[in-house]
Amino acid sequence: MTTPFPFTAVVGQDDLRLALLLNAVSPSVGGVLVRGEKGTAKSTAVRALTTLLPEVSVVPGCRFSCDPASPDPGCPDGPHEGGGGGASRPARMVELPVGASEDRLVGALDIERALAEGVKAFEPGLLAAAHRGILYVDEVNLLHDHLVDLLLDAAAMGASYVEREGVSVRHAARFLLVGTMNPEEGELRPQLLDRFGLTVEVSASREPEKRVEVVRRRLAYDDDPAGFAARWADEEAAVRQRIVAARELLPSVRLGDGALRQIAATCAAFEVDGMRADIVMARTATALAAWAGRTEVLAEDVRQAALLALPHRRRRNPFDAPGLDEDKLDETLEESSGDDGPDPDGDGGGPGGGGGQPEPDEGPAGDGAGAQPEGGEGEPAPGGAGEQSPAPAAEPFRTKVLSVPGIGEGAAGRRSRARTEHGRTTGARRPQGALTKLHLAATVRAAAPHQRARGRSGRGLVVRRDDLRQATREGREGNLVLFVVDASGSMAARQRMGAVKGAVLSLLLDAYQRRDKVGLVTFRGSAADVALPPTSSVDAAAARLESLPTGGRTPLAAGLLKAHDVLRVERLRDPARRALVVVVTDARATGGPEPVALASRAARLFAAEGVASVVVDCESGPVRLGLAGRLAGELGGTAVTLDELRADSIAGLVKDVQRRAA
Repeated sequence: MTTPFPFTAVVGQDDLRLALLLNAVSPSVGGVLVRGEKGTAKSTAVRALTTLLPEVSVVPGCRFSCDPASPDPGCPDGPHEGGGGGASRPARMVELPVGASEDRLVGALDIERALAEGVKAFEPGLLAAAHRGILYVDEVNLLHDHLVDLLLDAAAMGASYVEREGVSVRHAARFLLVGTMNPEEGELRPQLLDRFGLTVEVSASREPEKRVEVVRRRLAYDDDPAGFAARWADEEAAVRQRIVAARELLPSVRLGDGALRQIAATCAAFEVDGMRADIVMARTATALAAWAGRTEVLAEDVRQAALLALPHRRRRNPFDAPGLDEDKLDETLEESSGDDGPDPDGDGGGPGGGGGQPEPDEGPAGDGAGAQPEGGEGEPAPGGAGEQSPAPAAEPFRTKVLSVPGIGEGAAGRRSRARTEHGRTTGARRPQGALTKLHLAATVRAAAPHQRARGRSGRGLVVRRDDLRQATREGREGNLVLFVVDASGSMAARQRMGAVKGAVLSLLLDAYQRRDKVGLVTFRGSAADVALPPTSSVDAAAARLESLPTGGRTPLAAGLLKAHDVLRVERLRDPARRALVVVVTDARATGGPEPVALASRAARLFAAEGVASVVVDCESGPVRLGLAGRLAGELGGTAVTLDELRADSIAGLVKDVQRRAA
């Protein structure tokens, strides 16, 4: 077995270590979400925590880790006699792989034995293994939606239910949820985000001395893991004893009315949803006091609890960066402190501290947003002449649902129809491998004609393996939404680019909600660029869009060919994920020789391969050439105007009715 890296040997990452230790002191805090760039020891610190956790007492032979002092009355391995002797074992940290199946997470029920013998033969899953321990999910933001739903249910109820056609098994599942993620790869669903008690942001130190120490310790560990761990054993033991002492002190910690008022005022000031934030802050502040060896919660505990419990709860939309205005936090604590409460920590917010919540960064587009000249079809000069500063995006809106026709078999999502493990039942087939979703009626029909030949004598149905039928289901999949955005000078005319960016931003929000991958190709001047390769990070696409400059001619053919090349490469990486190409342009091809003919030939490549496409027509003004509609026809797709893209657009509704009538 590999010797774990010592927790106390992790360099820096003070907030991360504190958040993990607070959960070790008080598991009711609710877990930790660790956000940060790659290579910042997120996973190393989490895995190292297990060596510090006190041992747990379990019922001997129980696969579900029941506490002998108060065993679960519904335990599948029970009933257990309360108050009996127990066996001690180290606390477990169970890792949930991103690609795990539902049966691996919640456990599997042997359907064949359940039908034929009436026996509940149950194989526990990862939730059972993690009971009274840690459930760790690396890259938690990439976890499939159906697994996220199961985690949410178990975290809310403290139990896991496995049901297969009326046969059910229930067992306790109370665990400390710890997740790590790289925000560049996409964000979490709000429901799961709120389930994490605390969140911390980690990044690599920019101080050479700390970086040298990180490398030195890592190399020493790789050369001799056991010897390296032995050198840190005394410090590990001291931290372990401190955790035990803090757990014993925790019931004696007093959370006074003054501290409670500060907690409530802080949550109200930052407009967090629901009451979970207040409860988590109260538990965190209490754990902080116990960790410090105090029996009274102070303002410094409330402040630190807010910095750990609130940043991920104040995100108003997927493009808001998590974080708190510390000046506003100090001002709120000072205003809410009373005579019977503790004094605010430190200097307070200082004069004029904070005011309101700062608006999200508008990027470089904020300067001179209205100073863009009209027109701008000329080729930009090498020194940047002809290039215009990025225009700010207009306010996003709810868009119409754009989907890929047909039925796919891609990753679960919310956009296009697909054959999935979850959804409405549409038929049955013979199982390929393990049976996961039984189609009961089809199974009975398959077994019924053979009952006499099998010697059936009682009321039960004689079922064999060949009779079992797997239910086929239809749900929704996530797609690759590839945006091909025209950034030429004609798009900047009459301040059109702000509206275009607002439309693309709206589509990006829709892609986030539907769990799509997104990519961004831009074209202007004489070439096209892949501004963002296909990724799950919608935030990254929004950031690239915000800083997109405009100017120059319109090399439409280059943009389409670049998009075609991106799709070709992505097909090799993920052949099951279908693509939806969204071309945002006025289709006035002007770049390169024979620009119109080249654009037509490039568009026909998409039509020949059956790639679903939508052209968002950005023409405006009284005179319109209708070039976007012609381009959509050559692509084999459809065209919509910016107005028709809105979900509540009257024009869009009328057009839909006309299409259905035709």
